[in-house]
Amino acid sequence: MIGYYILIGAIALVSWLVSNQLKKKFEFYSKVQLRNGMSGAEIAQRMLEDHGIYDVKVISTPGRLTDHYNPTDKTVNLSEAVYNQRNAAAAAVAAHEVGHAVQHATAYEWLTMRSKLVPVVSVSSGMSQWLVIGGLILGAASGSAIGFYVAVAGLVMMALATTFSFITLPVEYDASNRALAWLKKANMVGQQEYEGAQDALKWAARTYLVAAIGALASLLYWALQVFGSRD
Repeated sequence: MIGYYILIGAIALVSWLVSNQLKKKFEFYSKVQLRNGMSGAEIAQRMLEDHGIYDVKVISTPGRLTDHYNPTDKTVNLSEAVYNQRNAAAAAVAAHEVGHAVQHATAYEWLTMRSKLVPVVSVSSGMSQWLVIGGLILGAASGSAIGFYVAVAGLVMMALATTFSFITLPVEYDASNRALAWLKKANMVGQQEYEGAQDALKWAARTYLVAAIGALASLLYWALQVFGSRD
């Protein structure tokens, strides 16, 4: 277990460093005002219209960095700061979330795959580690094969969550690419503003990358514990 705690600690540290850098980037680019004076909400609405999407609503949601696209009710949810502010960071986030709406409208395969996994992962992710640990304890205590199979069931659930994390990567990177391409093509931002949006989205994507690597590392660790216990 000591090795697991060291692993989790290292991943948590890297995650914190990336998250902290992301916040600094968004604070910095929040000071780069857009030359066109458009708010995040206005940019999101304009991007939707330019892609012929008229059944998606742009709404404000409480909190910070709580921006997301909801495919169920077709809403682009922008945090209050992004919704109202008129800077490079707001433009980047707003366009990125609309990028997901464009993916949805065009049936982007990775988003479709990710959406199908959401119900399964939402149920299994919270149970997986407990099943693995419980199975290992049961196997050690009873010496029967039941504990092993319980632990393997937990590993399968953990593997689904890990797969979900990696499928999320192309979804997020593609949404950012769509956002940046549109911002430039529609002449929404100047060169400095574009570079700010690009840098901010790059750091946002890294948070997903760290999460995926962390999920894989955790899966491999527990797999070694489960199958190692059979020796």
